[in-house]
Amino acid sequence: MAYDEDLAERIRELVGMEQGMTEMTMFGGLAFLINGNMAVAASGQGGLLLRVDPEQTESLLEEPHTEPFEMRGREMKGWLRVAPADAGTVEELEPWVARGVAYARSLPPK
Repeated sequence: MAYDEDLAERIRELVGMEQGMTEMTMFGGLAFLINGNMAVAASGQGGLLLRVDPEQTESLLEEPHTEPFEMRGREMKGWLRVAPADAGTVEELEPWVARGVAYARSLPPK
């Protein structure tokens, strides 16, 4: 499945003015990086792939439409999937994108 181009455009509208923002294909989707650190992506499996503070992973998984990101069968702390149902509008999308951008900004530039 290709990533949702409309979702990618909505993300781009939210992060396009961020200093140090670049785009890169990753994980079968389109990722938005801040200073070389992934913040958020339009996932190739639908919805968002989001990078967050690993200490917040468990509490954020209590939010509707979220699930852990798994790589090779292993859950990755600090990474979430957000279903398309919770990223349909800019108003729904913006808080998730803001979380990803804030965490990416907290990391040393690559």
